[in-house]
Amino acid sequence: RLQTEEREHRFVVFVDIFCSIFSKILALRLLSSPVRRNTGIVLPCVFLLGSVRGSLSGSWRKSCAGEEEGCEQTGANPARQRPHQGSVAGTSTSTTSRQFSRFMCGNAMSSHIDPVTVSATGKHTATVIFLHGLGDTGHSWSYALSEIRQPHIKYICPTAPKMPVTINEGYEMPSWFDLFTLNIGGREDEAGIKKAAAFVQGMVEEEEKAGIPSNRIVLGGFSQGGALALYSSFTMPKPLAGIIALSSWLPLHQSFPDGLKGNTETPILQCHGDIDPVVMYEIGKKTKAALSTMCSNHTFKTYPGMMHSSSAQEMQDVKDFLNKELPPV
Repeated sequence: RLQTEEREHRFVVFVDIFCSIFSKILALRLLSSPVRRNTGIVLPCVFLLGSVRGSLSGSWRKSCAGEEEGCEQTGANPARQRPHQGSVAGTSTSTTSRQFSRFMCGNAMSSHIDPVTVSATGKHTATVIFLHGLGDTGHSWSYALSEIRQPHIKYICPTAPKMPVTINEGYEMPSWFDLFTLNIGGREDEAGIKKAAAFVQGMVEEEEKAGIPSNRIVLGGFSQGGALALYSSFTMPKPLAGIIALSSWLPLHQSFPDGLKGNTETPILQCHGDIDPVVMYEIGKKTKAALSTMCSNHTFKTYPGMMHSSSAQEMQDVKDFLNKELPPV
């Protein structure tokens, strides 16, 4: 049985890598069109591939045999595996199962899949809540954050509920709110954004109940997730330790500064690639301008040659930011 699960896992990893590479090829095709005539076809395909990756990963997780709380991954050499399903290298299989299975087996709560969590390996004194982009799941960013994790920090990567997304011809995929356009000043899903923000703010409150004060919590995200992180932070009176927005924008920007409730002095790290074909670099710069007028501690970093993705340098900058804003206590 374990050999079968190992083969299934390898297949899912292969498909995940294939979809990731092919989506980048599609994005390059979009970028190469001077007038972007193919946006209506290529852009939905890019996001749809992300949905396929998340669905296949979810199907494999549900196929795991669970005991008591849920499913558990085992492998021939766990020490060499990348952290998966919230597991942390160096912990025993049974301990990992107890810590993470309740987060990983897909029991929906308020239409949201339970988040992927990478627990602190030492005394838990800080938390990072990181929100994925459209069509993705919390798993991919849990991998990335595991690579830069600190022993005193817990990382929570929730997965958005599936919903039809207008910009993608109504295809269902994980999405924090509906998207009608990625153009500046276009129609926005105000009700959906506010509902998602309430969910994120509820996650902050849950961490507070667990003993982590809000000023020891960093809220961040990529693309649509980064947009939600910004909006959630500015409409929350509780002070955060920091905000991270990667390849993102400020939603409902016209509601600010009047809609500001807090976090105007909270450190913000905003990062953007200068050839992003999805959330255009121009949008990133306009977001920078808006944040600079509202916030006193805002840093904007540009990554030459980076598209709608991340990079080793960007992740190093994220690590440095977290080390500065969430030092051990």
